[in-house]
Amino acid sequence: MEERTQASQGYDFRKYDQVWKRVGTQMEPYSQPAATPSDQAGGMSAPAQSAAANQGQTPSLAQEEQLPGAFPDPCCMGSAVAEMTSVISGFIEEECSARRSYRALLRQAPAMARQTIRDLAGESAAAARRLMAVYYLITGNCYRPAVECGQVCVESWCPALREQYHIEACNGMNYQRAAEGTTDPCLQQLLTELSQDAYGRANRLLYLLQRAIC
Repeated sequence: MEERTQASQGYDFRKYDQVWKRVGTQMEPYSQPAATPSDQAGGMSAPAQSAAANQGQTPSLAQEEQLPGAFPDPCCMGSAVAEMTSVISGFIEEECSARRSYRALLRQAPAMARQTIRDLAGESAAAARRLMAVYYLITGNCYRPAVECGQVCVESWCPALREQYHIEACNGMNYQRAAEGTTDPCLQQLLTELSQDAYGRANRLLYLLQRAIC
């Protein structure tokens, strides 16, 4: 009992009690091994000595409650931006749709454009995965994109590039608008980056269209 009292000076066991109530009500949460002769001679067990030595460095319970991740509503990607989930899910569907369009476009792409189209499809897929991770951070739930059946029809090369250019440019603008409409600094930064990426894809489509026309 003396050892537990001394160790408890450096630790608050109340927060661990809550965990042990869920793990096993019949288990002794703080059972300690029998004292060795050297422990009895020193008057303090090794765990107690370690706790006493680090007592000045161990944060108090009040300090631990102020550490990052201890808050039920964190400063970034928390329930405060729950109203953005419908916007984020819409962006996920847009990126998944863009990936399908690029894969269909690849079937008609000339040799000089195939690698660029593959890269664009991969970037759209990566953006969708990134947004799904954000959706999970905010809600704690996994988002499942809609599954579209059937084959995507693509027009001739230049009209298809023209259509996809406008889609990417509009996505860039919408990402930027969404970034300006949230006060969450982490979400704002991510949406700004996605806006720049979408505009970058639009510029590469413009370059492909320029080469096709000339």
